[in-house]
Amino acid sequence: MAVFVLAVGAACFLGLGFVLQQHAAQRAPRSDLLHWRLLLDLARMPDWLLGVGFMVAGQVLSALALSEGEVALVEPLLATNLVFAMGLARVMTGTRLGRSGWGGVVLIALGVAAFIVAGQPGAGGPDAGPLRFWLVVGIVSGLALLLVVLAKRMPLFEEATLLALAAGLLYGLQDALTRMTSERLDTGGIGEVLHSWQPYAVLAIGVVGLLLVQSAFEAAPLRMSLPALTAAQPIAGIACAVGFLGDELRTTPAALAGQVLGLLAVVTGVVLLGRHPAMPGHHHFHR
Repeated sequence: MAVFVLAVGAACFLGLGFVLQQHAAQRAPRSDLLHWRLLLDLARMPDWLLGVGFMVAGQVLSALALSEGEVALVEPLLATNLVFAMGLARVMTGTRLGRSGWGGVVLIALGVAAFIVAGQPGAGGPDAGPLRFWLVVGIVSGLALLLVVLAKRMPLFEEATLLALAAGLLYGLQDALTRMTSERLDTGGIGEVLHSWQPYAVLAIGVVGLLLVQSAFEAAPLRMSLPALTAAQPIAGIACAVGFLGDELRTTPAALAGQVLGLLAVVTGVVLLGRHPAMPGHHHFHR
């Protein structure tokens, strides 16, 4: 019960934090997009700072929930931040999502839940060797970089989705490296942690991810960025955990079918939101 309350509380704080950040980011100068100046400009806005405060509170609660409960229980509950965020955005900005929009939101949250519940990711296998470790890190980072490069050539609405996807991949990698850091803290204490590279990588990824997310928030309404971020982070985190932390997913035919259906639901939900009738005409948003 405590895990459930912590995870839903975290989702609510994260959702509120994202809405406040996007509310501020859309007022930032368009020339700040994907520029470090954006973070400096946003830091002067009280509602953005409050949004970051809520997001940090959400991350602390989610870390507590993950330390108390199974990943397969906590991550789907965290994915409900999307539902909270869209509900709050509706109240703050008056943008209606309509039936297809809410259908998309629910499909994404349920898809992430189905993927994780079917896969039941859990520790058990041996950690990967350095070659496999760097291969997985390289693939995830490379994909994120590719998405950013592609995003810069897209109209602003599609750009927001691709930037959020890139940030989600990086945050998934960050989650896995955070777990490595906490394991090192348990075995070797704070001294060993400070002498390893992982905590500094976690910090660097956090800053880059923040820039990508805020640029996505600046480029388009929340429904174009947050669903992609919400879907990509836990799935990338599990992929990294299976790739180099020795986690294992269930591979029975039924479990694999559940994981595939979950991913299909996520993709369908993102497409539904992207084609939403309330979307402004794309021709206004070319660079």
